[in-house]
Amino acid sequence: MTDFLFPDNTVLCNFATVERLDLLKSVLAGNGRWTEAVAYEAGRSARVLPALDELIDAGWLGDAIEIDGDADAQQINRIRRSVFGGTDDQPLKHLGEAQTCFVINNWNEFAGSWWISDDREALRYARMQGITTRETIDLVSIAVINGDIAAKDAFGLMQRMADQGRALRLPKSVADLSR
Repeated sequence: MTDFLFPDNTVLCNFATVERLDLLKSVLAGNGRWTEAVAYEAGRSARVLPALDELIDAGWLGDAIEIDGDADAQQINRIRRSVFGGTDDQPLKHLGEAQTCFVINNWNEFAGSWWISDDREALRYARMQGITTRETIDLVSIAVINGDIAAKDAFGLMQRMADQGRALRLPKSVADLSR
């Protein structure tokens, strides 16, 4: 069984804001996936971060995973509302998180997949559900280990993300990225 990697829209935006979606693509190594709600969010974010259009057009996260069944949609909505605080007047808010956690936990073909997010509360919930989680910093560290970027450059990249107002956990030193 292949482990897929599901970045949320925040992670996609982190890499897009510094024009390094190529680095994300390399780390995902053909195993990246997304749900329809995350794909929709990325499309909306592309209005502000045009680099996301490249990701959407290239299709390297595969076709967006669609939730067709009413029972699945109802369970996802319950998760969205009770866990993530979604409301009926904003039906898309937290839908990507809820869909992703649901798919990883309930669809056999995605069992063992990783969810990649920088949302602390969402990560806490996913961990409680037994979902393997990673953050942007972890992907950048993988890129360093793979030789896709030097540790010093990766440290600078993370700093640039933070300077652009991105909410993420920053490395304390260059050495933090090469372990």
